[in-house]
Parts: sequence; structure tokens; C-alpha cells
Amino acid sequence: MKPFFQVQDVEQVHAYARALSPLPAEEAPLAQCLGRSLARDLRAPHDLPGFHRATMDGFAVRAADTFGAGESNPGYLQLVGEVHMGQAPAFSLAPGQCARIGTGGMLPQGADAVVMLEHTRLLDQDSVEVASSLAPGANTLGPADDAALGQVLLPAGHWLRPQDLGLLAALGQETVAVRRRPIVGIVSTGDEVVPTSARPGPGQVRDVNTYTLAAQVRQAGGEPQVLGLVPDQAPAIKAAAARSMQSCDLTLLSGGSSVGARDFTREVFLSFPGAELLVHGVAVSPGKPFLWVRAGERHLLGLPGQVASCLVAFYLLVEPVLERLQGRPALPFARFPRLPAVLRRNLPSAPGREEYVRVALRREGRLWRAEPLFGKSGLLTTLIQGQGLVRVPKDSEGLYAGDEVDVLLFP
Repeated sequence: MKPFFQVQDVEQVHAYARALSPLPAEEAPLAQCLGRSLARDLRAPHDLPGFHRATMDGFAVRAADTFGAGESNPGYLQLVGEVHMGQAPAFSLAPGQCARIGTGGMLPQGADAVVMLEHTRLLDQDSVEVASSLAPGANTLGPADDAALGQVLLPAGHWLRPQDLGLLAALGQETVAVRRRPIVGIVSTGDEVVPTSARPGPGQVRDVNTYTLAAQVRQAGGEPQVLGLVPDQAPAIKAAAARSMQSCDLTLLSGGSSVGARDFTREVFLSFPGAELLVHGVAVSPGKPFLWVRAGERHLLGLPGQVASCLVAFYLLVEPVLERLQGRPALPFARFPRLPAVLRRNLPSAPGREEYVRVALRREGRLWRAEPLFGKSGLLTTLIQGQGLVRVPKDSEGLYAGDEVDVLLFP
């Protein structure tokens, strides 16, 4: 067993996450798949769109009949029919003929291009003047232009977006094989913590972490189960953890993970059958007192009680676990866009640990300037005022004003 509070590198925590097996797959209705992770590669079950179709309103033509046509030298074609939407044309085009067609219509046999309506003029009921020269395939889609039978369209682990659901609908996928959402139990501890509906007494604070963690879990693709507030008592902590382990893949307990006489979390987590201590302490700020105990297929994670530390520790250390359980790479800050910026002031840091500093952003000409927001881990306002985080590397003594940095933008 590792000594108590043996600090490990962030990369070692991520290595533990990468070693996890994804959760089982399940078939989910298409309408419920937004934000879900594909359990296997999605291959096209057929060509898409499956037929030659127009992408513009105009006239279906044989491209060769338009060669050389232009404003000063128009061509003339015989109008022989009209394509009706949702129907296969009952006629074909011979040389010198054309047919009226709308966007999405199926090209008649013999046609291989569509001349745009604005490049034509109807001379009479049977004659069309064409003022544009077309190449074969112009303003059309081929049968397999969107997707070809057997083509891998989306890889396993892909996070399904609204446009992906549209593609699945076009392919007739009423259900999709996705990874089961991780179920995450959330427990807040502390004798000083009271419900949000209560008026705090002297030395008391309202419960913040339950709401921020539940929102972060949803954002990361999990299903939070709020298990309520628990006092700083070992039996109460163990009872809450045991309830969570009955139905949850992960248990997140905020508070009680640091070195202190009243912190029972480590002992409680290790009291479960088969429990193994993976991490207790990470070389990072904020978030150093992170705890991870594995008990069979369940995972018990202890997070700092201070809200800023808890929030950053989730994105850096918990989100990679949720990512991997959903079949994706174990990446921290998975949903954070990156924005290049320039530091406005020096940013000192202690070597030997990674540090994540909240920053406010301001546009100055073509550059973004990042202003560090210094404050203790219990402050909420610096989280609200900041637009993102700047990482100070482990072996660095800090960053300097004018340094270029990548800002991890809060999602």
C-alpha cells in the first residue's frame, strides 16, 4: 500500500484512467443519443443519397449540350418534361433535350448536370435558352457523394453532435449502439455545509459543490445521482459511499480528502472489499488532495472541498475517467476550446507541480490579453470573472508578462 498522501504526477493519474475499460454498449433511440459516445464504428448501410439529385433549381441537361454556351452565345434546348419531387422521372433525355427540376429532385436518365435557373430563359413552352457552359456533375450529387456503402462515417468513441444525428437519420438508423452513460454518485461532506435553502449560521456555508459537480458530470456525458450532505463522521461517510456503490460507477465525494485529523475518507474508501489505493495526492494546484480508490469495478474519488479546487480537479482528474468509461481517450479538459493569448503580467509558480491559474481575457487589437486572477481556492468570484485557465508547467518557476499562452476556455 502506498504511504499516506504520496503525491503523484498528473500524468500518472491519466495513465490509470487510460487503463480503464469502457462501459458496456447499449442500443439507444436516435432522439436520445445527443452527446453519447459511439460504441463502434458507424459504417454506411447503403449509398447516400442513393440516386443522382439536383442541388439547384433549374433544368436537368446533358452537359455536352451546353459546351460553349455563354451570355453572348447561348445554347437552345428542347423542354420535354418536369421532374416531380419524391418521384423517379418516367422519361429520359435525348441529346438536345432538358427537363425542369427543383433542388433535391432525381435526375432523369441521360442527364448529368443541372443548369441554374438564373442562367436560363424560357422562350416558349418547349424551348429553353441556356447561357452557361457546364461540366458533367455540375450542380448535382452522385449516388454515393454523401456516403458509400461500407464507408466508416463516424469512429467508435465519437461524441454525437446534432449534425451527426441528422446523418444517422438520413441513413435510417432508428437506434444507435452507444456506450452506457456513467452513473456518478455525488456526496458533499462537512459539518459546516448546509443546504442551499438554509440560512447559514456562524461558520457555516451553503452547499455549492453538489450543484457544480452535478452540472460538470452532465456536461461530461454522465448521469449524476445526488446523495445529499454528509457530516464529517466515518459511519455517515461510509453509509453514503455504500449507497452510491450499489448503483453508481463512480462516487465523487467533495471534502474530507486532505490530510487532517477529521478526514476519514481514505480509511472509509479502503474499508470496502477489494479496495485498492491508486492516488492520494497529485502534484497540481489547485487540486492537490485528490483521492482515488478502486473497489472492483467501482471507483471512489475524493475531491477538495474548496469550490475552485473542486471544479479544476474535476476537469483535470475526473473528466479523463468519464471520458475513458465512454470509450474515448482519457483527456483532461476535453470540452475546453483553446485560445492563444499573451500574458499581461508575470505569473510566479512553485516548481514541482502543475498550476492552473484563472484568467480574464481582453481583446487588444488583434491580440487577446490574459489577466491572471489571483485568489484563494475558496473564492467563487474569480471563477465567474475568469474566462479560462492557463497552465504553468510542472518544472517551471512561472511565466512572464508577454509570454504566449494557450487559454483553456471554460465551456
